[in-house]
Amino acid sequence: MTLVTNRTLLDVAAGAGFGVGAFNVADLTMAQAVLDAARATDSPVIVETLAGAHPHGPDTVFWAALLRLIEEYPEVPVALHLDHGPSYETCVRAISAGFTSVMIDGSLDAAGRPASFERNVEVTRRVVAYAHERGVSVEGELGTIGGSKDGTARAEIVLADPAEAAAFVSSTGVDALAVAIGTSHGAYKFDTPPDGSVLRLDLVAEIAALVPTTHLVLHGSSSLPDSLRARVNAAGGRVPSSWGVADEEKVAAIELGVRKINQGMDHYLAFTAGVREALAADPASVDPATYLAAGRESAQRLLEERMVLFGQAGRASLYRR
Repeated sequence: MTLVTNRTLLDVAAGAGFGVGAFNVADLTMAQAVLDAARATDSPVIVETLAGAHPHGPDTVFWAALLRLIEEYPEVPVALHLDHGPSYETCVRAISAGFTSVMIDGSLDAAGRPASFERNVEVTRRVVAYAHERGVSVEGELGTIGGSKDGTARAEIVLADPAEAAAFVSSTGVDALAVAIGTSHGAYKFDTPPDGSVLRLDLVAEIAALVPTTHLVLHGSSSLPDSLRARVNAAGGRVPSSWGVADEEKVAAIELGVRKINQGMDHYLAFTAGVREALAADPASVDPATYLAAGRESAQRLLEERMVLFGQAGRASLYRR
């Protein structure tokens, strides 16, 4: 089937009560791992990327290659999503390139500080108007997800306000809303193990009740398993201890109304573990085809586990009907 919008994927997921993983990719090898995992588990999936967060030079080169790769998976329902679009202009570029969904992150200003509610509404409404005219769905953000999306400055967590969420949706017409409920971006999230008190799941339930036709999105949801960190470090890495979002909290969030679950660092760790292990096993190797394939296979195994966890496995047939 052809590319679909996030709205289409998430409408069906909402009707059947499951979540859809949105997996960040930094190159074509990682994108193939996501699509292979979706094919293997018969899952719908969202492939997403950040503008500039790849080694392929201009965005136009990478984005065109992503679209060509997705064409090789006609049986997989796929949305191609721009994650954390920093501006109206970036979202327009992605839509022109063929993305079926964009996120406009109006929660921060140009200096990385929390933006005013009014400024967030203004830029989000502008993107929604442009995107909807072209059949593209839009995700907005309310509150501030903590951590770092690209390894640079770390943002503080500013929790979403339920009343503001309702007003934001009414004023902008977004299809999906990323709500800050205590999660954090990046490979170094929290300093203590999860104990059930990190995520404000009560906010998910309250906001879902106020905006029942808008799909809620959980950002910064990687678990950062010790097993992956141990694999990376055993093969020469030095990833420090950190804790992420427990699997049971993600499942609980889905049950309360979250439909899109963003994840990057878990399969980045799995990919890196595969690459490092391949290089450690053959220190004389200089063939990227060999060690990148090991990374892809390692990431795919983790991605398949996540698709089962989120409930999307076995659901592709719902879209083919």
